[in-house]
Amino acid sequence: MAFRPDPLKRPRSTPEAAQTASGHAYEVMGPEDLKQMRTSLSRLSIEAVRQAYHTAHARCRMVNDHVPSARSIQELVQVWRQLWKWR
Repeated sequence: MAFRPDPLKRPRSTPEAAQTASGHAYEVMGPEDLKQMRTSLSRLSIEAVRQAYHTAHARCRMVNDHVPSARSIQELVQVWRQLWKWR
C-alpha cells in the first residue's frame, strides 16, 4: 500500500515538513503543536483520552506495507503520556 498524505493537511515548507522516498510530504508536529495537544488532552475526561488512545493506536497499526506517519506516532505518544500521568 502506497503512502497517501492526508488531503486535509497541507504539507508545510518548514523543518517540520519532510519527504518520503516517493516524494510525498508528510507533517510532523513541532514543539508548539505538541504543547497544544498536551494542554488539550489534560482538559479531557479519562474516557475521552482513552477513546483518543484507541483511535491513535488504530492509526499506528502496521497493515501490509503501510508504515504509520510520524504525526500519528507523535499523537499516540502524547495520549499515552497523559494516560500514564493519570494512572
